[in-house]
Amino acid sequence: MTKGLRLVLFGPPGAGKGTQAQLLRERLNLTHISSGDLFRHHLGLGTPLGLRAKEYMNRGDLVPDEVTIDIILEKVMSIPSDGGFILDGFPRNPNQADVLDKKLAADSRDLDVVVHLKVSESELLNRLGGRYICRDCQSPHSIGEGEDTTDKKCDQCGAGLYQRDDDAPAAVMKRIEVYNEETTPLLGFYQQRGVLVEIPGDHSVDRVNKLIMTALDS
Repeated sequence: MTKGLRLVLFGPPGAGKGTQAQLLRERLNLTHISSGDLFRHHLGLGTPLGLRAKEYMNRGDLVPDEVTIDIILEKVMSIPSDGGFILDGFPRNPNQADVLDKKLAADSRDLDVVVHLKVSESELLNRLGGRYICRDCQSPHSIGEGEDTTDKKCDQCGAGLYQRDDDAPAAVMKRIEVYNEETTPLLGFYQQRGVLVEIPGDHSVDRVNKLIMTALDS
């Protein structure tokens, strides 16, 4: 595998981007940059940026570009030029993609591949309704319908689990609607640049990961 791979993972909410990003980070020794995690980190610190982002996330809306771009690019550009990264949750629209494209090109390190996880809407609703997050390490967990979550612990670190406000039913539907309107145009943007790979994401985590690794190897 090429050292310093520069990769974007994108797909609708619930497509499994975070889970796949963690697996790829460990296997390929890449820095995982999650826009959602960065915003929640700022919220935990009580910064104005974190509080402002939370207002939008709770409604299921995208965080505005002016709030998003600077913090993501600051993190991306802090990585050594020969280092690789996985962008998860950014870019989310053609404007963000264009800004990222120009910034990376100016530093002579264009994206190598953009992986699009395609998942049916019915599967997305099923997954998000049962998605819980570790309070400490932020690892995602799937909880079955009707299953008691009171004593559930994280498989990775043993901390407690919680459900995000933006995974509540009304917010989920809004997030999918916003994604279809705002983010789907990225398909054409990256197709034109010859870096787009589409992966069917309705399969198991292991199956999807194998499909991604096969695509990267080729």
